[in-house]
Amino acid sequence: MSIVERLLDAYPREGDIPSEYALAAPLEDRGYLLNGEILRWPGEMTRIDSTVAVRSGDRLAPVHLGYGPVLDEAAGLAAVAAADAAYGDGMGAWPTMGVAERIRHVREFIPRLEACRDDVVRFMMWEICKPLKEARDEFERTVEDIRDTVEALDGLHRASARFVEEKGIFAQIRRAPLGPVLCMGPYNYPLNETFATLIPALLMGNTAIVKTPRQGRLIFGPLLEAFRDCFPKGVVNVLHGDRRVVRPILQSGRISVLAFIGTSAVAASLRALHPHPNRLRCVLGLDAKNPAIVTESADMELAASEVLTGSLAFSGQRCTALKIVFVHESRLDEMLERLSRGIGRLTVGMPWIQGVNITPLPTHGKIEYLTELLDDARSRGAHVVNPDGGASVGALYHPALLSPVSGDMRVFHEEQFGPIVPVVPYRDAREPIEALVRSKYGQQVSVFSSDPEALARLIDPLVNQVCRVNVNSKCQRGPDTFPFTGRKDSAEGTLSVSDALRCFSIRTLVAAKGTEGNKALLNDIVGGGRSTFLSTDGSL
Repeated sequence: MSIVERLLDAYPREGDIPSEYALAAPLEDRGYLLNGEILRWPGEMTRIDSTVAVRSGDRLAPVHLGYGPVLDEAAGLAAVAAADAAYGDGMGAWPTMGVAERIRHVREFIPRLEACRDDVVRFMMWEICKPLKEARDEFERTVEDIRDTVEALDGLHRASARFVEEKGIFAQIRRAPLGPVLCMGPYNYPLNETFATLIPALLMGNTAIVKTPRQGRLIFGPLLEAFRDCFPKGVVNVLHGDRRVVRPILQSGRISVLAFIGTSAVAASLRALHPHPNRLRCVLGLDAKNPAIVTESADMELAASEVLTGSLAFSGQRCTALKIVFVHESRLDEMLERLSRGIGRLTVGMPWIQGVNITPLPTHGKIEYLTELLDDARSRGAHVVNPDGGASVGALYHPALLSPVSGDMRVFHEEQFGPIVPVVPYRDAREPIEALVRSKYGQQVSVFSSDPEALARLIDPLVNQVCRVNVNSKCQRGPDTFPFTGRKDSAEGTLSVSDALRCFSIRTLVAAKGTEGNKALLNDIVGGGRSTFLSTDGSL
């Protein structure tokens, strides 16, 4: 059977989709959340199709999922007004609410979120073609992250629940909110990455507008009632659409924080819309071209296994994926052989298939882009090493192992965000280091070595180029208590459980000279529970 026949055969026929994973009739989801009400959009709708397709003979018909609203400028401005009113210039009920009370609202939201698990996972599987196990993992990780963030805020609040004295000045130093936040998550982790910014923003007393990703928007439909019921009106607003709804939100000048996960080019254009850039704090998770460096002394069985999963999990559609592999020339043939065999063992198919590795690519035009990268590399001397690499049918793309890749090829520099594994042979360790120095990205790197001297010589320069060096393991975000950020065009701000709380707040203090009169005054405020900011009671 040819590769085209195998890829075509991976698509289901009518009636082959297991009933437990099938969707009901196409949705017409007009709902969005604005100022505590779920409204129905009467205007423009966009068609949502999955790249999962049903085959009939050699023809493929994409599965139609439904329609979603495309909100306009007026809806964006209404959301700004709602979030702004709820914040109330810092004097609204939510920003002045005690930490314990805000935590109570978030804790009430968790079981409501968990009740939506099956719907969210199913939509994720269909709309972005995420393998079922990975979709379930994303949901569970999101719930765990919310609980961890609550606990981290509890600890932060307790640690600041005392007065400090310095040079005769008494002060209490706490963290205060910044203002309305615009949260925009990515299509590849639409739930987890959106909530990684939304929940810490809310817990710190900010109000929020969530603009859902263009792909992955359906997962938010089941959550609207939970947001409405668990938070005061205007504190969480959920919008769908494109730049038409985003532009007026930022141009209003009322947004204090832009929390965006996507490309650096889009982030720059969004930041430029704000009329007061010095007032806008940006928390950004952006592009990455994370390399693996496989040295002479590497355990090749381990290195090949980690590079394979690091490059191709969720078809390479992760910012933390390994997107270029530097291999010492003395081990090149062995690595290519192992990777080629590994790719041949991967399961290509639909998201509900147990153990599936490669699923249809959900973004339109992706196959054409990957083909352009391959053609450019081939024209400059690279070869597709593995059998059938780069073959495609519909949105299914058989992974391509590409070598020898060099600096004059597009795939050396561009983030492919898909199942191409570029391999660069090198002779001297300075070559991959210099490549990282010249790169406009700086998130992570993986180094594979069994030689402590050689490993140390790599670690010391690499920590000044990226923000995480992984030793004998693939790049990854977790554990979520570890810092997750990047240099250059890869990030701004740090997204992790504790660091995110700090990103969405600012240190603020109340200070007074240590006179007897001031001490009595502050003791009266604290003892009488007259202030939510001034407090020495860390209990929640």
